[in-house]
Amino acid sequence: MADTATQIEVWPGRAFPLGATYDGAGTNFALFSEVAEKIELCLFDQNGVEERIALDEVDAFSWHAYVPHIGPGQRYGYRVDGPYAPEHGIRCNPNKLLLDPYARAIEGEVRWNPACYAYNLGDEASRNDEDSAPYVYRSIVQHPHFDWAGDRHPDTPLHETVIYEAHVKGMTRLHPDVPEELRGTYAGLGHPAVIQHLKSLGVTAIELMPVHQFVHDQRLVQMGLRNYWGYNTIGFFAPHNEYASSGPRGEQVNEFKWMVRAFHEAGIEVILDVVYNHTAEGNHLGPTLCFRGIDNPAYYRLVGDAPQYYYDTTGTGNSLNVRHPHTLQLILDSLRYWITEMHVDGFRFDLAATLAREFHEVDRLSTFFDLIQQDPIVNRVKLIAEPWDIGEGGYQVGNFPALWSEWNGRFRDTVRDFWRGEPSTVGELAFRLTGSSDLYQNDTRRPVASINFITAHDGFPLRDLVSYNEKHNEANGERNADGESYNRSWNCGVEGETDDPAVLKRRAKQQRNLLATLFLAQGVPMLTMGDELGRTQKGNNNAYCQDNDISWVNWAEIDQPLLECARGLISLRRQHSVFRRRRWFQGRPIRGAMDIVWFKPDGKPMTDKDWESSHARSLGVFLNGKAIPGRDEHGQPFLDDSFLLLFNGHSRAVYWSIPGDLGGPWRLVLDTDRLQLEADPQELSGRVLTRARSVAVFQAP
Repeated sequence: MADTATQIEVWPGRAFPLGATYDGAGTNFALFSEVAEKIELCLFDQNGVEERIALDEVDAFSWHAYVPHIGPGQRYGYRVDGPYAPEHGIRCNPNKLLLDPYARAIEGEVRWNPACYAYNLGDEASRNDEDSAPYVYRSIVQHPHFDWAGDRHPDTPLHETVIYEAHVKGMTRLHPDVPEELRGTYAGLGHPAVIQHLKSLGVTAIELMPVHQFVHDQRLVQMGLRNYWGYNTIGFFAPHNEYASSGPRGEQVNEFKWMVRAFHEAGIEVILDVVYNHTAEGNHLGPTLCFRGIDNPAYYRLVGDAPQYYYDTTGTGNSLNVRHPHTLQLILDSLRYWITEMHVDGFRFDLAATLAREFHEVDRLSTFFDLIQQDPIVNRVKLIAEPWDIGEGGYQVGNFPALWSEWNGRFRDTVRDFWRGEPSTVGELAFRLTGSSDLYQNDTRRPVASINFITAHDGFPLRDLVSYNEKHNEANGERNADGESYNRSWNCGVEGETDDPAVLKRRAKQQRNLLATLFLAQGVPMLTMGDELGRTQKGNNNAYCQDNDISWVNWAEIDQPLLECARGLISLRRQHSVFRRRRWFQGRPIRGAMDIVWFKPDGKPMTDKDWESSHARSLGVFLNGKAIPGRDEHGQPFLDDSFLLLFNGHSRAVYWSIPGDLGGPWRLVLDTDRLQLEADPQELSGRVLTRARSVAVFQAP
């Protein structure tokens, strides 16, 4: 290695923006560190030969230099010299090559070696001075130009949004209509065959599981597994390089942009699942790849009286230090970058409660939320919280600020419990069907604050939810000890795969019931990748490490009736605004009739006693299409058809008497018992029979 400070022309450059900024003639490099005593910029050629440039200019803790003639595709990293005093929370070591936290593209992977650690394995009090450069990533200078061809955000209103949670690789790895060389990549996900499937389904937004550059943990690699889900971020600006078909030296950036443009042309928004709560460097025994070696106490929350250890509310070993202004700046800069440069339409924040812990408690008045609220770019996109972490008081469903929507875990739990026959669920179900006003109404939010879901990447897919009572995670190598043990699932009489026709019929109906409840409820529905196709994980409810056919969508085995059911339900929702109201039900007369009425099978209104009954298993609801608040652009009241929804969670058939004052005539449009999803020409007359465990929907035009 050579010191090339005298061999390469170097100018002072600018302290901001941070990262590597190419201007057409050269590149400005800027790196933040308060604890560094010396920083070297390391440039690598195609043979891996390293040249170092000392960054002698420092302004506001930003170390910087401008290097003429350095352009896109240049590999680089940093070496930070300073105190190595873990007992004081500082872990500088110039022998460790570090990623640029602002790198727009990242090349390579971590090839696990003892040199990746700042201590000798097995002796955490020691210091390891082996050079890590041969084993770690390279940051890449990126060219910012891309022809967006007039791209525009679809900007779909939340009350009209249908979200599809997907994995870039898992969605297309086995897709027969996607060219082999594109499967599992950004280009594969943006392929017309995939977009056509989503369009035919009625999806308006695709929510991508993590695409920020992430690390495959050493433990998993040694077991022959992978960090498939990607919740192990190391680069908050860089698209994960393994998902690129076009190359890893910056090509992944334009490929990601091309994918976004393709989705936008189809009217589909792109939402990113982002992991700003922790990084891949783990706890005090983790590797030194980036933040730890640059400025450990600035980027991570440390234990106050023992700063060699990390304060962890994420279960990953560390938590990002959202009390530090430069860490907050990193997060906001990253969010703005993905909006302005990559054109994404929103974010789902993983373990968002951790971002709200400015001190100890989760605080909705924290600086993080203030900055989001004030930022004129970030506050315009869709903001979705996973409103919990594993710390004390971490379950915060219903407690996020007004701009935010939340993954509603209580919707998931209530709907699962109702359809598996748990007692005392009718009253709770009514709240979930109407947007969870008990959680969101009091702080001025509307029904769209609730992101409703039955399943997500974490847990059983829909088919397994009705096929397994117990988790079967043996393939994860942890003796089935990992994953949630309380799944609120029901196997319909047989554990796992079966050829019993009665059980298969029951499972098919239960899947239809769950989908019907999801898409007929107020709020924003989210469907998990492959649930509409009958995807199974063979009982694995924690497939985070399964980068194989356990997790990938098998397009050769499609449950066609289930797919048609999902399409029909989303279409019904799209056609009728009564299922996607912008405002809360009032439970009072509007334009001469009640906007919502709850009733029992005998046709009588629900009483307080009925709501509290532990044995009630059936619930009827009238949705008045003439009582939708607001007016259209012509000043006319919104009008829609009215609907009767009959939810029978009993294990037996139930007869219903429909209240005569609710209007009509009524025609059946949905019956999950016989998979009907179109209008019945016969009008409702007399009593109505709903079969065991089924949903029936009647329409009055």
